[in-house]
Amino acid sequence: MFEKSSAFSGFSVDDIPVARSFYGGTLGLVVSEENGMLSLHPPGGSKIILYPKGAAHQPASFTVLNFPVPEIEGAVEALVRAGVELEHYAGTPMETDSAGIFRKGGPLIAWFRDPAGNVLSVIQE
Repeated sequence: MFEKSSAFSGFSVDDIPVARSFYGGTLGLVVSEENGMLSLHPPGGSKIILYPKGAAHQPASFTVLNFPVPEIEGAVEALVRAGVELEHYAGTPMETDSAGIFRKGGPLIAWFRDPAGNVLSVIQE
């Protein structure tokens, strides 16, 4: 049925101008805006839609967007320099180290949140 359809993902934010600044300025993604929604255009990836929900927005409690990186330590350092706070999951199965990196099996990964509270990650390729 959808074999010729180009799928894309989307999630809500509470403030479109703040989201545009974070994704375009802090993270350096190409961002466009149309009909009150943002489109993120990551290199080599599909478009991602961010739509406004204002006060009705509920942040995703799971990872909604992963950014593959060749070297996680450098990516984490760059995020911290840009003012992004990493999530620390102490005492959980996803426990992270002091830098905010999960190193206990599977790919190296570090989580952070966008200004709307949605969970994002950098994940080592």
